[in-house]
Amino acid sequence: MLREVLEAFRPINDGLFVDATVGGGGHAQAILEQNAEAFLLGLDRDPHAAAVAAQRLQSFGTRARVLHARFDDIGKIVDADGRDLSGAIFDLGVSSHQLDTPQRGFSYRFDGSLDMRMDPNEPLDAATIVNTCNEDELTSLLRANADERFARRIAKSIVAQRPVESTQELAELVREAVPAPARRSGRHPAMRTFQAIRIAVNDELRLIEPALNQTIERLRPGGRIVVLSYHSGEDRIVKQVFRDAADGICVCPSTLPCVCNSEPNVRLLRRKVVRPTVEEIEANPRAASARFRAAERLPVGEA
Repeated sequence: MLREVLEAFRPINDGLFVDATVGGGGHAQAILEQNAEAFLLGLDRDPHAAAVAAQRLQSFGTRARVLHARFDDIGKIVDADGRDLSGAIFDLGVSSHQLDTPQRGFSYRFDGSLDMRMDPNEPLDAATIVNTCNEDELTSLLRANADERFARRIAKSIVAQRPVESTQELAELVREAVPAPARRSGRHPAMRTFQAIRIAVNDELRLIEPALNQTIERLRPGGRIVVLSYHSGEDRIVKQVFRDAADGICVCPSTLPCVCNSEPNVRLLRRKVVRPTVEEIEANPRAASARFRAAERLPVGEA
């Protein structure tokens, strides 16, 4: 959804932009090309992605810098930079490069080790979750992270057939655990299971809310935040954070007068979520699940 991203940032010509999930650097490059006086900080918890993005953005010289960092560190990173934050983009979820690299273990389409770590330096991997969580824990994980309706059947099958040592083993095990009619739905039966385990390995959902709140707090008036999410769990969090910021939620006890002076600090650029066009999905099928939300920081005291 590059067109929507650039349109959201078009009114802003200068200041600091943060691509909090820089990946291959595509969004970052386009933002720098459109906003000729902007500086950009790219963040990525995947050291390989950070290196690739740094190489891609090299031609922008001192206008671009890439850091190996998680996006929930955005607050202290922006504070250390010292420039006004004009814009930020979060492109959540897993990258195409990660999915297409078999040894990273993100995809059911290839045979590889059960890894799924966005940062290979972190200790928890998919094999640990698959082979040590009990049936109830696995069931809960599959339901919470992927809305998997056959969570109990899949969890029972995993526990019964452990140790599971590869992505292909896990994918086949899940396929066999799912009722035959559901296997003919068009999607691979293991898609949700892989999603749920990946989210657990990288603690993805827990990091979103603090990162977005830190960003909104630091945006200058008129600055904008854009988020692309790819499944309902992510989008629910983004939607709630944006709504709270736009509504100015009072935190005082309901039995007492309001003393927190709560007031809206953003306006939503679109009230409803924006989805990709048919043309974009045809050109890039992985865009089909994308959801676009954006907000603009209000001046202090402006309702």
